[in-house]
Amino acid sequence: MPCTRITTGPVPSSVAMCSSGGRDRPNRSPRAAHQVMVPVSPRKAAPLQSATAARRDSIVIQRRRAQSYSEAMKRFPVIVAVVLGTLLLAGCSVPGASTDSGSGGSATAPGLAEPGAGPAVVTPGTGESLDSRAFPEGSTGEIASSQRDVITTGMVSITVKDPIESVQDAVTITEQAGGRIDSRTENPATDNQAASANLTLRIPSDELDRTLAELKQLGTVNFVSLNTSDITQQTQDLDARITSLQTAVDRLLALMVDATNTTDLIAVENALAERQSELEGLQAQRDYLSDQVDFSTITLDLYSTGTVEPGTPDGFLDAIAAGWTALVAALGTAMVGIGFALPWLLALGLIAAIVYLVIRLARKRRTAA
Repeated sequence: MPCTRITTGPVPSSVAMCSSGGRDRPNRSPRAAHQVMVPVSPRKAAPLQSATAARRDSIVIQRRRAQSYSEAMKRFPVIVAVVLGTLLLAGCSVPGASTDSGSGGSATAPGLAEPGAGPAVVTPGTGESLDSRAFPEGSTGEIASSQRDVITTGMVSITVKDPIESVQDAVTITEQAGGRIDSRTENPATDNQAASANLTLRIPSDELDRTLAELKQLGTVNFVSLNTSDITQQTQDLDARITSLQTAVDRLLALMVDATNTTDLIAVENALAERQSELEGLQAQRDYLSDQVDFSTITLDLYSTGTVEPGTPDGFLDAIAAGWTALVAALGTAMVGIGFALPWLLALGLIAAIVYLVIRLARKRRTAA
């Protein structure tokens, strides 16, 4: 029979009991000074052996878990590097967005929500002007201009000797073509900024090419950009709605004349007021579109050819003002740099926090094991 060791007394001492052939015999151990021989059956010894085996299996499982976490932590930096490399490659491969206000798709008139279609033309810094409404023979765009409603907008940048003087020349050229000036801004030269001017020109559409050619003679053309929007569908829809509302208004006027009692007269007047208000709104939209079609909108920027040398302060107060300006400029530059770096810092901080948490969790599990 197996032996069982029993600890008795206030001082730890072991007792081993053995059973063999129905007779108990003491364990001949040198440490058996306080051992008492107690017979133990095989049934009572089996649970002790199973508990020892379970404990041993638990220790093995914990060691394997700790080893797996250690291997995972070794592979984690490689995974993070692969993810960051993929993100950087994806960010570098995104092409720059380009807008073409009329590449054969939908276009919307300024200030309105209903779409139309039209091509766009952009000329480079050579100053060459392209008419985006001209199509080659046999193409699907070969439609008479009198049958289409097209809005033309554009930007022209010219470098001149004296922008302030050239403004008057641009105004004269525009007015001679039958156009008008919607806005005009002149910025005289200062100690820190060269002279410049900005004008919004409204030029008759049939005089646009000739007027642009004259404006280019003012100086050196930096670039010319022309965009067109075909709003024929918009104008046709507005015309149909205006005609329908006008017919409804005429019928209501006839009913008002034939009204026989006050109740009918009030009802007709209310309906007539509602229809007339809607009709006036549609007519205002139609007039706006007609003006946009008849007059092209060109934004003209005039810049000076020379550069302005920064002036030196003349006195103490001027020096303070100059120093303050430099400080504000430096702070603005620093804020721009911080704003540029902030997304990267946040991303790196998030990755560092994840790595720290994973390492801390692995250490806790390893300590527990």
